[in-house]
Amino acid sequence: MELSKIRNFGIIAHIDHWKSTLADRLLEITGTIEKRDMKHGQMLDTMELEQERWITIKLQPVKMNYKWYELNIIDTPWHVDFQYEVSRSLASVEWALLIVDATQWIEAQTLSNVYIAIEQNLDIIPVINKIDLPAADVPRVEEEIINLLGCDKEDIIAISAKTWKNVEQVLEEVIKKVKHPKVYSWEENPEHQELKALVFDSQYDSYRWVVSYVKIFSWEIKKRWYFTFFKYK
Repeated sequence: MELSKIRNFGIIAHIDHWKSTLADRLLEITGTIEKRDMKHGQMLDTMELEQERWITIKLQPVKMNYKWYELNIIDTPWHVDFQYEVSRSLASVEWALLIVDATQWIEAQTLSNVYIAIEQNLDIIPVINKIDLPAADVPRVEEEIINLLGCDKEDIIAISAKTWKNVEQVLEEVIKKVKHPKVYSWEENPEHQELKALVFDSQYDSYRWVVSYVKIFSWEIKKRWYFTFFKYK
């Protein structure tokens, strides 16, 4: 896949702002997971405690394909106790989705994660969720987001992850706005004379052993096969 066709982004939101519900919708729209295979909601919350408490504890990366683009999304924990997990996941992306509940204010812990994203020089796509609820006050939340990010009203996407309203528009904005990853070589910049990468997650696979998720900043890693032959007497 060409770098110009790759989009890496994370999701920032407070608990109960339906961040994981939105992630489920994106997985369904892109065909990453079929609806019949969704045995429960919050598909990116794989831990039993996460599903029981409806919270995100551990970052979860997933790859989606949409309109000839590769979209790599990272579901980010929200709680301040997982700040290291948040900073590590945001360091591996170029943009972030900020999800705000249309019936609430921007929470303090969400602000903390937004500041981490700003420190990482990430651009932010603001999304207002739950616009289908009777208590939704979209204009008030829009004003709050504009005061926080200094964005225009047209930059804010109003959606309902529950009813699917405008959810696909989020993917369209990601393709249009999110910058593709940039990998520097020595020829372009003499400062990048060595491999620089971030291992932001890993998991165990019974067939492939340890699978690592890596964000490469300079140089490249090529796949090679090495065979070792043993001679038995």
